[in-house]
Amino acid sequence: MKWMTIAVAALLTAASATGDQSPFSDFRAERPGVIHRITATDLPLPFATSSARNPPKSVPRPDGAMPQPLPGYAVALYAGGLENPRLMRTAPNGDIFVAESRPGRVKVLRGRDASGRAQAVEVFAEGLTRPFGIAFYPPGPNPTHIYVGNTDSVVRFPYQVGDLKARGAAETIAAVPTSTPPGRGHWSRDIVFSRDGRKMFVSVGSLTNVDDDEMNPAEKDRATVLEFNPDGTGRRVYASGIRNAVGLAVHPQTGQIWVSVNERDALGDNLVPDYISHIEDGAFYGWPWYYIGGHQDPRHAGKHPDLKDKVKAPDLLLQPHSASLEMLFYTGTQFAPEHRSSIFAAEHGSWNKSQRTGYKVIRAPLKNGVPTGEYEDFLTGFVVDEDQVWGRPVGVTLASDGALLVSDDGSNSIWRVSYGK
Repeated sequence: MKWMTIAVAALLTAASATGDQSPFSDFRAERPGVIHRITATDLPLPFATSSARNPPKSVPRPDGAMPQPLPGYAVALYAGGLENPRLMRTAPNGDIFVAESRPGRVKVLRGRDASGRAQAVEVFAEGLTRPFGIAFYPPGPNPTHIYVGNTDSVVRFPYQVGDLKARGAAETIAAVPTSTPPGRGHWSRDIVFSRDGRKMFVSVGSLTNVDDDEMNPAEKDRATVLEFNPDGTGRRVYASGIRNAVGLAVHPQTGQIWVSVNERDALGDNLVPDYISHIEDGAFYGWPWYYIGGHQDPRHAGKHPDLKDKVKAPDLLLQPHSASLEMLFYTGTQFAPEHRSSIFAAEHGSWNKSQRTGYKVIRAPLKNGVPTGEYEDFLTGFVVDEDQVWGRPVGVTLASDGALLVSDDGSNSIWRVSYGK
């Protein structure tokens, strides 16, 4: 298998080239079981390397190519032939809802047939504007609505558990900041509800890479997580300075809101780390003037010195340019015991690093409910060589039996990762 030969050769090259134990990595040294740890003291100076424009060439999945999991785990195709599958969420009855963002649809997948693939795939709703986030309201076993994050609004549909089709038209709940026309810049909007259902949180990424709202008024209230009442009233900024919180999650024990964040570009191969972190009410996380605590972005030198000591540092730093997307806290019991107290996150992959990175699912172990500072490559194998990729993970959700489902908008598939089966 040519693709496997190339991948093995690349890994051997990486093994000989990384004797310096750099905390930074790329696809040549990313494979199941590899542990990564990046700290704030590891950060290079801005422009230590030149910035690259290095988008991948997407190719059809080569014959025999499959995602590669940790030992003891198996991967199977759960659904193929989708169109731009992005974020996924699991309904109380185990149905899997997936946003097909580009065609403006939400689909629902149910069950597994004898081959292990979804028994039913239905269009739940269409005519949406770049849908991404999906949330069931109220939280719990009997939601009455499904909320969907369009790029310019939050809408909801009446819902009863088991519905495969929306039982009513979309109701617009709230407008959110967007571009004109909608969809430019960071366009994805995720949604979660607090555990008690009293508040709704919506992520809104920045329009630009590093413009502040003095340079570009369209950045007002962007690079934030917004808070609303479930009926769309009471909008306010919950946390700010978060460049692009593509994925939101609620900690199952503490109820804290967590974010999976794409940080800024054009400071070099190894700046600025993407991150996963809890966020706090009223807190500021740096963008665009600072990053990873009080590190000032040289493109805003001298601006807002009053904010330097107020910047909250994130909990877990990830390889820069990995494009960390949807995340979840594992709450199942199927996985190996040592892997259950973990965060799983999809890394969509770089377009702006000289050697590509990401294109995988990572596992971040938790101790007493917080990240240990390390993360592990959990599912890899989507990269063919330094130019070509066949898959790009976007979404992660848990099946009702505790298996992990991974959406992949490179091969337009959903993969099922199970332990010992």
